[in-house]
Amino acid sequence: MPIIKSDDYLKKKSKELGLSSAVALMKARESAGLTQRELAELASVPQSTIARIEKGHNTSFDTLSKLASALNKELKVEFL
Repeated sequence: MPIIKSDDYLKKKSKELGLSSAVALMKARESAGLTQRELAELASVPQSTIARIEKGHNTSFDTLSKLASALNKELKVEFL
């Protein structure tokens, strides 16, 4: 059984978190009937930030909080 380096594990988990954030944001935005540009204006963030998040890139808690607020959603973080 190969030994997994902690850096590899963290990279994998970071990617998984980014993808789940991407899916959650896209679903919430589409459910609200908003384009990326419209959400960006409501949240006072660049549209490119939303595009990056929806592609699975990492973002800050602060940015996710702004987006949740603009969508009238609660931002929930869980440690499982």
